Amino acid sequence: MKKVKAGTDQTVTMKDKIGLEESSLQLDRELAWLEFNRRVLGEAQDKNNPVLERLKFASIFSSNLDEFFMVRVGGLYRFLELDLEDLDTFQKISQDKLDAIAQKAGILVSELCTCFVNELIPLLEKAGITLLRLEQLEKDKKTSKQLEDYFEEYVFPVLTPLAVDPAHPFPYLGNLRLNLLVVFEQVPGKRTPQEYAFVEVPSILNRLVPIKSESGGYRYILLEDLIRKHVHRLFPGMKIKNTIALRVTRNQDYDLYENEVMDLLESVEAVIKDRSNKIALRLEIDPGAPKKIIKMILKHLGIEERFVYEIHGPINVCDFQALLELPCAPQFRDVPFNPRLPRRFIAEKDIFTIIREGDVLLHHPYDSFAVVMDFLDTAADDPNVLAIKQTLYRTGKDSPVVAALRRAADNGKQVTAVVELKARFDEKDNIDWARQMQEAGVNSVFGFIQWKTHCKATLIVRREGKQLRRYVHVSTGNYNTITAKIYTDIGILTCDPDFGHDVSALFNVLTGYNSWSSGDILNSETVTSMFRLFTISPVNTQETMLCLIDREIEKSKPGKPGHIIAKMNALVDPKTIRKLYQASQAGVRIELIVRGICCLRPGLPGISENIRVVSIVDRFLEHSRLFYFQNGGETEIYSGSADWMPRNFNRRIEILYPIRNSEIKQRILSEILGIYLADNVKAHLMQPDGSYIRIVAKEDALAVRSQSELIAIARKGGIKSPPYEEIITKSGRKKRRKR
Repeated sequence: MKKVKAGTDQTVTMKDKIGLEESSLQLDRELAWLEFNRRVLGEAQDKNNPVLERLKFASIFSSNLDEFFMVRVGGLYRFLELDLEDLDTFQKISQDKLDAIAQKAGILVSELCTCFVNELIPLLEKAGITLLRLEQLEKDKKTSKQLEDYFEEYVFPVLTPLAVDPAHPFPYLGNLRLNLLVVFEQVPGKRTPQEYAFVEVPSILNRLVPIKSESGGYRYILLEDLIRKHVHRLFPGMKIKNTIALRVTRNQDYDLYENEVMDLLESVEAVIKDRSNKIALRLEIDPGAPKKIIKMILKHLGIEERFVYEIHGPINVCDFQALLELPCAPQFRDVPFNPRLPRRFIAEKDIFTIIREGDVLLHHPYDSFAVVMDFLDTAADDPNVLAIKQTLYRTGKDSPVVAALRRAADNGKQVTAVVELKARFDEKDNIDWARQMQEAGVNSVFGFIQWKTHCKATLIVRREGKQLRRYVHVSTGNYNTITAKIYTDIGILTCDPDFGHDVSALFNVLTGYNSWSSGDILNSETVTSMFRLFTISPVNTQETMLCLIDREIEKSKPGKPGHIIAKMNALVDPKTIRKLYQASQAGVRIELIVRGICCLRPGLPGISENIRVVSIVDRFLEHSRLFYFQNGGETEIYSGSADWMPRNFNRRIEILYPIRNSEIKQRILSEILGIYLADNVKAHLMQPDGSYIRIVAKEDALAVRSQSELIAIARKGGIKSPPYEEIITKSGRKKRRKR
């Protein structure tokens, strides 16, 4: 027998043979997510990173944790309310799990505060950015007058004191809104009308209040500190003992049920409005609040004490992201990188000609998303283009993608946009885009009620002589020009007739098969008959992946073991994890590059000793999905929009497609997957207990930072272009030929 740790508070006994159904072989999803966010925090703590990059990661960590509580913890409470008895051991929600989440999150929050206050603030000052406290400004009469005037003109008119007494019920504290708790002095022997009140820090004003400086640099004071100084003006006659900042996080999880939805657009709008009334989950608060008052606040809000976090520093580090835009010296941020254009685009040819000459691989952000915009803009204006169809999940604000679709409709083309209204936290933007496109003549379709349309695909139908040719773009990333500069994604441009056929079939499903909603034709046989190459979630993507792993097992020989490399955002699906364990037991070498959640436990003797899991967290968000199978020497590589998660296999419309071009396959294997697996600077190696250790280059080994290597490859092999923000526009792309 051998003892193997299975998490921070659990030990399992492993025999020579252990059932792969054992729940101890799969890590808890929520705790695995917190481990991922620990790696994000690690980049904020990494002294080798420039200070503004460290600040960026501190902000990302904070934003991630907000969303984790709003969605994942909120979802756990919803499960507890349902009291489901039929959930298996892996899924069952328990109070112990919430305790573990609360404890682990508390440790991470404490580390963030220490890092921000003790390291980042002093380093920011060296970069010329100073965060000042009120007491540091009191002797400076000129600055004090400046702040007095600012408060009087801009702040005081929008403040609202909210009393709490028999005539004033406990106020509603909005989700993620910063508030000040004003605690009043209690006079011995006298009854005080109220013990405390609230003042919301106006979110319509910048939290960082600039202070003019003759000595140069950037100086700021926090808006809540300025309000603290003048808060007595809101409560005349009251003696104020203390003013404490706090923030409430509320549940933002939701479901739409098919039998309750008559109009998907109206239903999603109703959900967005209803979010304001969601239950409270977490309280972040300055130290020093009287325990009696905290207990009263928790009682009113319904928050459990385990989810109260004292913040020893500014609450909500996300608000400091504005500092990243300041023009500081180059040494305080990463070396800038301007995405390149693939070498084939040096020729004076239109994009359709380039695609006809061979498939185009785009590896963003190293390859510029301007190529995709060129594809769309050219199609919108080309008189030979008859139709454009596209899926839209997250497009961002002021989207040139949407502008191209609207212009195409104005030009008389048949334009269809499948807009996913349920893209979490982007619902309102997507509703606005959908309505704007409808007004321009774009046929906006909203997909399905119970499944999110998560696949990324564009179809362009073009008349060429006496025939019609279909041009296709498929990708792992969203049609979003902003995230395309900071997310790594894989895209393919092709006019392969099989791809054209399958993307056409995909849009037929998305726009015309209402019966799919009731499951009447939701079966593998129908999908197989409709598609030549693609597999589709929620029908046969999972089945295909399991079959591909089975095939690798069958072809694996003692002297020539099978080999699987898979890159994704998350690995959660229990069936796939068990199948990977089987493959490992059969001798298949498995290398997994999983940025975020991984519930598989690598390195367990007799179970997963042939599985290696690495996670890379660096300046760009790893978002691409690639799946390599050695297949007995006849290599196959697939890409698509799905991670190996139950939601991607069963609750989303996803596509998985093969990479057919041999040159592109070789580039993916050697230049992309190979470089990621060689990373010994930003890669973390997963341990059997679910923790991670940073991989460190050996003393005599060459340091490999995968994203830096990929930047170097792009600079060497790509075409120089104007700045990304310029070339992403239609007029800017006319300058693309400049080397």
